[in-house]
Amino acid sequence: MKKSPLRPATAFAMLCLLAASAFGQIKIGQTSSFTGPVASGVKEGTDGAKLYIDQVNSRGGVLGQRIELVSLDDKFDATLAAQNAKTLIDQGVVALFFNRGTPQTQAILPLLTEHRIPLIAPSTGAMLLHEPVHPWVFNVRATYQKEAERAVRHLSLIGVERIVLLQSSDAFGDDGAAGALKGFAAVGKTPRVHIKYDRSKPDFAPVVPKIIESDAQAVIFIGAGTHVSDGVAALRDAGSRAQIVTLSNNASSGFVKALKDNARGTVVSQVFPYERSMSAPIVKELADLLAATKAKGEVTPAMLEGFAAAKVMVEALRRAGKDPTRDRIRAALETFKRVDIGGLEVSFSPTDHTGLDYSDLSIIGPNGAFRR
Repeated sequence: MKKSPLRPATAFAMLCLLAASAFGQIKIGQTSSFTGPVASGVKEGTDGAKLYIDQVNSRGGVLGQRIELVSLDDKFDATLAAQNAKTLIDQGVVALFFNRGTPQTQAILPLLTEHRIPLIAPSTGAMLLHEPVHPWVFNVRATYQKEAERAVRHLSLIGVERIVLLQSSDAFGDDGAAGALKGFAAVGKTPRVHIKYDRSKPDFAPVVPKIIESDAQAVIFIGAGTHVSDGVAALRDAGSRAQIVTLSNNASSGFVKALKDNARGTVVSQVFPYERSMSAPIVKELADLLAATKAKGEVTPAMLEGFAAAKVMVEALRRAGKDPTRDRIRAALETFKRVDIGGLEVSFSPTDHTGLDYSDLSIIGPNGAFRR
């Protein structure tokens, strides 16, 4: 007896099922600020991550499974970040990845423990994510405190005496300021003025006169991208020529554009190698991949951070094996011992979840590019 041929619709459905089983998906969740004061840096960082994820997927994925990055916009709001994270967890993501902001990450932390899910490469250098070690948080970048401390030491080394410390009045600002104050103590100095501004409603009108009165030679400005660019514009309009120094959260081409004519000479700390140094393997790899996509633009520090984060995430998935679970991904990350992601070695252990400790300073040149 002959078998009846499959109807076209039935055959197509079976092919779809076979394709789905052959190329399963690994869902990774991201809540970040795709709109709001840090949107430009978030976009650049996520673009860098997607470049690597897309390349991995084009080569068959991880052990035959494609990575699906599910991204939600939290608008730089901590409450919404927690809501987004819960939504992603309920959707079955096996890890959270590359979120942005210190208050936003703080809001997510209880969910990590409750649902036993790892957060890989949060784009914040808050010390609270490093010490004490959170069992479900795996940091790829160095801390803000180290950046700020180095900035103060650098200014002191070149003879700058009158330094103002200006910070947002939130967990991020407090954390960065703590590092700066360590730097002041190390060189036997204190800030000429230490000022906080309201992150939710930044108003620099009452701040600028205090800085002008201090006769500041430099201002260490710890704040979100548009806040810093607005504050610098207000300072310049008031006649201050003080050197502006800010942290790596503002290491993006979007931040440079937001500064407009005030960009030149601004110092921005960095937590990854110089993005124009082809001698750094990770930079060359990203530059070659970007060129191959024929996408416009150049490698930026934010893009490099996202690229590095994705490399760590993919390696964790590979080590976790086929159909990775949240627990297996966490266990896999803690096996990292000097894992080379392109001239940078990432290490984790049960007692140390700080993958990298790299820190450097750059200055924005006349062409709007970061220089070191």
